[in-house]
Amino acid sequence: MVQSSVLGFPRIGANRELKKTTEAYWQGKVSSEELFKVGKEIRAHNWKLQKDAGVDVIASNDFSFYDQVLDLSLLFNAIPERYSKYNLAPIDTFFAMGRGLQKKATETEAAVDVTALEMVKWFDSNYHYVRPTFSHSTQFKLNGQKPVDEYLEAKALGVETRPVLLGPVSYLTLGKADKDSLDLEPLSLLEKLLPVYAEILKKLGEAGATSVQLDEPVLVLDLDEKTQGAFKTAYDFLGTQSGSPAITLATYFGTVVPNLAAIKNLPVSSFHFDFVRNPEQLDDVISILSDKQTLSAGVVDGRNIWKNDFAKSSALVKKAIEKLGADRVTVATSSSLLHTPVDLESEKKLDPVIKDWFAFATQKVKEIVVIAKNISGEDVSAELEANAKSISERASSSLTNNKTVQERVGAINDKLSQRAAPFPERLEAQKVFNLPLFPTTTIGSFPQTKDIRVNRNKFVKGTITPEEYEQFINKEIETVIRFQEEIGLDVLVHGEPERNDMVQYFGEQIDGYTFTVYGWVQSYGSRYVRPPIIVGDLSRPKPMSVKESVYAQSITTKHVKGMLTGPVTCLRWSFPRDDVDQRTQAMQLALALRDEVNDLEAAGVKIIQVDEPALREGLPLRAGDERTAYLQWAAESFRISTCGVQNSTQIHSHFCYSDLDPNHIKALDADVVSIEYSKKDDPKYISEFLNYPNHIGLGLFDIHSPRVPSYEEFNAKIAKILESYPAEKFWVNPDCGLKTRGWEETKLSLTNMVESAKHFRELYAQK
Repeated sequence: MVQSSVLGFPRIGANRELKKTTEAYWQGKVSSEELFKVGKEIRAHNWKLQKDAGVDVIASNDFSFYDQVLDLSLLFNAIPERYSKYNLAPIDTFFAMGRGLQKKATETEAAVDVTALEMVKWFDSNYHYVRPTFSHSTQFKLNGQKPVDEYLEAKALGVETRPVLLGPVSYLTLGKADKDSLDLEPLSLLEKLLPVYAEILKKLGEAGATSVQLDEPVLVLDLDEKTQGAFKTAYDFLGTQSGSPAITLATYFGTVVPNLAAIKNLPVSSFHFDFVRNPEQLDDVISILSDKQTLSAGVVDGRNIWKNDFAKSSALVKKAIEKLGADRVTVATSSSLLHTPVDLESEKKLDPVIKDWFAFATQKVKEIVVIAKNISGEDVSAELEANAKSISERASSSLTNNKTVQERVGAINDKLSQRAAPFPERLEAQKVFNLPLFPTTTIGSFPQTKDIRVNRNKFVKGTITPEEYEQFINKEIETVIRFQEEIGLDVLVHGEPERNDMVQYFGEQIDGYTFTVYGWVQSYGSRYVRPPIIVGDLSRPKPMSVKESVYAQSITTKHVKGMLTGPVTCLRWSFPRDDVDQRTQAMQLALALRDEVNDLEAAGVKIIQVDEPALREGLPLRAGDERTAYLQWAAESFRISTCGVQNSTQIHSHFCYSDLDPNHIKALDADVVSIEYSKKDDPKYISEFLNYPNHIGLGLFDIHSPRVPSYEEFNAKIAKILESYPAEKFWVNPDCGLKTRGWEETKLSLTNMVESAKHFRELYAQK
């Protein structure tokens, strides 16, 4: 019988239990024991769900209180000295590395003040991992035995699992050198790290684990010869350790074909490949398997919510079986289901027609089992028939097609994506803003307080009228405007109190989207999002943000930015269609946003920010024609959104938490861009942007951390930047929006930031 396998399950809990308890722990409202208890309950629920569904190979150690890569850094003692010196409890060290920590001294405890490690996108997903950070003094050793503990925890519940860890080559390759060891190449630490991997694998074997999954997703990237060679070094060592479990080497999110030579003949028992992203690699990957190695075929999408096409997936698996035999093929998810919502059955308000097109994590578990049973010859005819009907009805549905939208996209020409004049001429026209040197601004959102969430919920439920809700929102906008005026910010924002999420808010006003109530997905830490779902052609029936922007501008003499989310981010932070190419979806969004930008300008809003933080996230993982094409249409979609305005209207954009390339940003031709900078330790990062022709704001403080940077800290950061970056092009701003922060820390941080900018104005005025 063909086996079934799930590479990982969402860890957030069916009702976001993990978020609620973790944030309560940070606030001192619950103990660590209560936090651990909730984690244990979530794990037990996930394991039981999969076992009851009939899954043969169930993952353990896929749970984390913040991030699975950060778990590994704690486990292997890759803890920079600035965190270990405080002698915190392991869970508090873990959270300090993930989000920073700032505590005043007490009679019994010393003060703590430490910033978070860098956080970046997990490949081309909207999940963020905490980047491992190494120095010459890093000493790898085991801190505890989390993978073993969770394996035994499942075993005690009667569930045999396959522990999963990020593999050693990916772990080091995805890491970086610390600021005191910039000459260190992380991969050079491989031989020091391998014995610690071997130690944890041996402990798993002693605990009874017969198999372990080591994820090596960097195999879908362009790897140099040294990195390719590291796989032989690593797995020749790990795969021959006495008493260790058999290794399944797993990769996902793309094709591994260019790196096949690196993994051929490795002493592992099985390979897992993603055939959702790249079904064409089947013959190539089968060709490297030895007679004893098995294939885990990832045919159920771990990244999107569309129902699996059983006929298509079964055909691919059967092709593999024809070459390998049924006993050497496992049916699996393409990747961990971390990137999908937990359970579709929670959605009681979805249109039943559209709901029938979807499968969330719980449903995907069942899909895996059905495919495996079908291949094994069991009678699942009812499931196959229902699936075929659903796939057919979606393809022919009138809900997915809008002829007017399609015709408008077909009429796109080069003129739509060009500003009327180059930047120097626009800059001259924009002197009407009369901004000072080092202009200060924020990225957009201000704290989303409990009062805001309560009133939004009342409005959604209809317990307050639209007029009452508008009055409440206007009051919140005025509070934000007055605060910004008080501390002396130069370009203001309205604070976005009316917005639930930077994509969902606009998606709810664009035809072609649908939405969930419980479709939460982890983005990072305790930050969960409910990605909108693109089900059809996209268009904007009416203005989406003009009313709030006009009100904000009417109550101040300072300029207030109109705030929009760019087309690529609206696409990437949604669950996109899988029946239409992503370029087409981006162009549909671009035209909708162009209408909004033009309406904002016509209403008197002269500074408009169109954020594209997902621009880098969407970059194809390998260099080549696909990447070149993406960069062209992604930039074009942004310019179509923004190029319909006059020279005197200033276009801003924002980018964060990615490895950015100035050339990609330059192609957007925005007048001002702001980028996340506070976690970048490498001074070369600034130099990469020296030739960026337009204006730029390097984010000066980490909005994902509760700590408040001091005035002196801002001064030191700005002074360091100005050693190489021209003052006349430099804006002063935070890393990102402030919606997740509290008001007190927001006030203190922004006040210190503004005072620092004023300090440097005075210095430069004297020159």
